Amino acid sequence: MKNCSIFFSLLFMATIPLATHAQRASYQIIPLPKEIRTDTTQVFTLCEGMGIGYDANNQEVARNAEFLCKWVELQTGLKLSLSPNDKKAPIQLVTEPQTAKKSKKVYKQESLDEDSPLQEAYTITVNKKGIVLAAHKPVGLFRAAQTLRKALPVGTHSSIELPFVSITDHPRFIYRGVLLDCSRHFFSVDVIKQFLDVLALHGCNQFHWHFTDDQGWRFEVKSLPRLALEGSVREKTVIGPGNMRIYDNIPYGGSYSQEDCRDIVRYAAERYINVVPEIDMPGHMMGALHVFPNLGCTGGPYPVAPHWGVMRDVLCGGNPETLDFLKTVFGELCDVFPSKFIHIGGDECPKERWQKCEKCQAKIKELGLTNELHVKVDGDGGRGSQDGRSAENKLQAYLNHEIEQFLASRGRSLIGWDEILAGGLTENAIVMSWRGTKGGIAAARQKHRVIMSPNVFAYIDHPQLKDYGKQPRTTDSYQVSCSKIYSFEPVIPEELTDEEQKCILGVQANLWSEHVAFPEHAFYQLLPRLGAMCEVQWCRSEQKDFESFKARLPQLEKLYDKFGYIYCHQVE
Repeated sequence: MKNCSIFFSLLFMATIPLATHAQRASYQIIPLPKEIRTDTTQVFTLCEGMGIGYDANNQEVARNAEFLCKWVELQTGLKLSLSPNDKKAPIQLVTEPQTAKKSKKVYKQESLDEDSPLQEAYTITVNKKGIVLAAHKPVGLFRAAQTLRKALPVGTHSSIELPFVSITDHPRFIYRGVLLDCSRHFFSVDVIKQFLDVLALHGCNQFHWHFTDDQGWRFEVKSLPRLALEGSVREKTVIGPGNMRIYDNIPYGGSYSQEDCRDIVRYAAERYINVVPEIDMPGHMMGALHVFPNLGCTGGPYPVAPHWGVMRDVLCGGNPETLDFLKTVFGELCDVFPSKFIHIGGDECPKERWQKCEKCQAKIKELGLTNELHVKVDGDGGRGSQDGRSAENKLQAYLNHEIEQFLASRGRSLIGWDEILAGGLTENAIVMSWRGTKGGIAAARQKHRVIMSPNVFAYIDHPQLKDYGKQPRTTDSYQVSCSKIYSFEPVIPEELTDEEQKCILGVQANLWSEHVAFPEHAFYQLLPRLGAMCEVQWCRSEQKDFESFKARLPQLEKLYDKFGYIYCHQVE
């Protein structure tokens, strides 16, 4: 903690010079649009007071116009005006269904269904008449507005020259996510909103909210009020390095009310970000077991874990009260979160207790589950080797199936970490592949939807610099640098057929918080690595070039400076 505070006290904010003459916009932004056709010999000059025309009858379009107006003033000093229903205003926001069709013509393999990235397609045109942002849907206008703001020079300007341009763009993947772990360390609603602003700036559309773990239960369940009240508080927190169990002996807690969660959902939705809540089960449940020891195999007592790692005590797979508890929790979760994706975790669930538990073994016998240890699925980049289709893994698959059916009755789809492969996948499960990519490849071959999140490319709680002394202390593990992230290719043609490749929904970066206790540290871990990750999420592989990325990064970093985001100033 002390080391972290000293480090951040040394960070400095870049001084942004004032400009008295017209500055020029640059369309070389992050993420890079798919097609940019520029005529640098001609410019349109953006001046104070110019109007933004839009359809005032469309609430989403109106909100996007307000966002654009605010962003331009905050980062350039130019005050534009809102001109509802004014088709002669020099800046226009227009919804055009044919925008997506234009992109479909260019990228013939894309479909126009509701889950297609083409739903976010947009164009930007700058000519002598002014600036036109056009999109298939309002979400595309939001993406276009973000592109335009990132193209503008940061500072205080009397006018800005925009070279004539035609931009055509849409994201590569429909799922572009970031996880924030709020169980190990708790982050306030205001910090999460700032986190969402950063995600929106980088074109992300999924916020994976990790609520519960062995170190604390953070989601309010109104029918079980003790759960968040008592399950959120651990008596102390480990502070020693490595395996040294040195504790601070300070109680640590915090939880989110359901109204807090609804507030975050509203805020995220205005920025076209879906909130994917995660209740990790049946492992990582010490927070719940502390409150309800009857749900464990041994009866407890179960303290909320004060240290990190994988705990042996998990929910009892043979206790009928376990499913009642889970359905109560996921029922209220669905009431609060409209997301069609609900994450159940499913990772790192030791079966030691189940192997010795009479209730678990009786349930295994009742279900007729047997061992098939010759079947084995391994990750290719991390820990946690599975033990195949053991009877106990099949019992976990049974629990997963029950929850999947429950979620399906609420119109939701289940996401689980790749360990859910071990006992056999349930019918419509989505696999989030974290232990390398092999789990995702195996799931895609079974025609299951997949989100790639391999730890060696996507775990941004790991160090980003080779020299540990130049960054806040985090895991003593492998480096996940900007260049490492940027090199990741989520779709591997030599491993998957064309049809199987369509199962890859997208990519996610994960920010676990065992060693990230403060907001400043969280943003330092996130930035500028999210810039590298967002090009993996947004751009096709043939479009990516790391040297080009590094050349474009300073323009984005000026926005980080402007809004006070802490970030790593060194890129490796």
